[in-house]
Amino acid sequence: MRTRPFLLAIGGLLLLAQAGTVRAAAAPQPTAAAELLELADGIKTTDNVRFVRLLDQLDRDAPQLTAAQRWRLRYLQAWEAAWVGDYPKATKLAMAVADGAGDITLRARAGATSVNMLGLGHRYAEAFSRLDELLKLLPRVTDRPARFQVESEAAQLYSGMEQYELAADYAQRMKRELSTAAGQCKANVFALDAQYHLDRLAAPERDFRAGIRSCTDAGERLFANAVRGYLADYYLEHGRTAEAIALLEAHYQAVRQDGYRNLVSRFDAQLARAYDLRGDPDKARQHALAAVRSSISGEYTRPLIDAYRLLYRIDQKAGHYQSALAYHEKYMAADKAYLDDVSAKALAYQMVKQQVQAKKAELDALARKNQILRLQQALDRKAVEASRLYIAVLALGLLAIGLWLLRLKRSQLQFMRAAQCDSLTGIYNRKHFMSEAGQALRYAERSGHGACLVLIDLDHFKLTNDTYGHAMGDQVLRRAVLACQEYVRSTDVFGRLGGEEFGVLLPECGMDSGIERAEAIRRAVFALSHQAEPGIPVSASFGVAYTGESGHDLRQLLMDADHALYRAKRAGRNCVVAGKQGEGVVVA
Repeated sequence: MRTRPFLLAIGGLLLLAQAGTVRAAAAPQPTAAAELLELADGIKTTDNVRFVRLLDQLDRDAPQLTAAQRWRLRYLQAWEAAWVGDYPKATKLAMAVADGAGDITLRARAGATSVNMLGLGHRYAEAFSRLDELLKLLPRVTDRPARFQVESEAAQLYSGMEQYELAADYAQRMKRELSTAAGQCKANVFALDAQYHLDRLAAPERDFRAGIRSCTDAGERLFANAVRGYLADYYLEHGRTAEAIALLEAHYQAVRQDGYRNLVSRFDAQLARAYDLRGDPDKARQHALAAVRSSISGEYTRPLIDAYRLLYRIDQKAGHYQSALAYHEKYMAADKAYLDDVSAKALAYQMVKQQVQAKKAELDALARKNQILRLQQALDRKAVEASRLYIAVLALGLLAIGLWLLRLKRSQLQFMRAAQCDSLTGIYNRKHFMSEAGQALRYAERSGHGACLVLIDLDHFKLTNDTYGHAMGDQVLRRAVLACQEYVRSTDVFGRLGGEEFGVLLPECGMDSGIERAEAIRRAVFALSHQAEPGIPVSASFGVAYTGESGHDLRQLLMDADHALYRAKRAGRNCVVAGKQGEGVVVA
């Protein structure tokens, strides 16, 4: 989002007082209206309350505005609708301005806002198409703040797609575009996000604090608090719970006052997680509920998923099983919707990318056809030998295009296959595991067969990551998967559910056989301790659920297997626990 430097926001207070005097006397003249529009544009993030009042005043006086001023007012109304979470209204207004305004600068700004809104509205294919058109328009845009806004939307969209190299590139362009304090603040925020995910920050805490200072000095409190959220995540990942709580609590009220709901929900979810780690379930529950309340309706974000999961854990531990089940259902639904959304983003990105390449191929083919027509006209004037040579060259060209299109189609199929598998281990990802396991259970229920679900969780894996690094942690994950695959049949469904957690559905398998299979896998994983680097212990805990007890519903099987896994952890890890009551415990 584009904002003016903080000094303009301060100066705008004088204009606001003058505008009130003019309004009391008569409708604003074009010059006064232009000043009010400029003022509103400059304070929309630093003084949102005054910004809304200015919009109301300008809307009442809309008949006295020029056509260009009405377009700009409509753009600011789109921006405010986006700020409060009314994405349908914001999208409609922004797209109208982007398509209808005469000013190319305003069109670029509205186009950038529409890209943001389409992304938030899960209309990813349209968002990427609009961004592609916007980037083609960018060379004609001379206004640097407008160019900055377009580049910031590109950085945000690519970051949301986990295309962090592209996001980092556009963040660097933003830094070159605007040298203002506010511009450098926002560019730094996008750059920090991309570089942290690319693991390119040599000292993350120092770099995050520098980003916070940059935004604080620029008067951009919203962006400063966004970076504080990154820093809080860093503290929590490294076990610095007290520092995370102190940081979040110190700025919690300011975040709520700003009213940007996505950031409010994020702070609450982080505080809930931090208080849970500190052993304060009451405050953890309080903030988890607040994170749910502040989430935008219909949006399934990571803070919402984390809040539901934490509420489920707290109520389960407290013995409130009915509410725990309700929260678990909400967690499962939100997690599925989130994963579906991630897949939709990736698919939309690849589809638009392939469409652009296909369009280029069509244009190349059309150019080839035009060349054929010209050459055919020349055939009448050339010898037969020369004409045969031309036809052969053109045929080769068309063949090359055909081969290229075939390769393009193959790459699309490869992408579809890759969307089903986990990139690190090569087994099913969570989304595809849930789909395949659900289908296998439905078939088992129809045919009257039983099945077992085994949940596997590597013990102390975070300690391995923190002690030996993520590269060694990835190697341990891959070796553990290879060890499991030795005991997984072709009819079994094997997938990575997230982090160090895996699931295996064993069709046509009774409880005793399920325990034996799980124990065999446990021994294979534990044997890795003698094969890995010296001093790296490797073991896993197992939870087994059987359809004879839990039924053929995948969700219930997951819950019962998860409960068994939890008991295996409490029993000392590196063991197998089966059934709802924990019978059949096998200890290493």
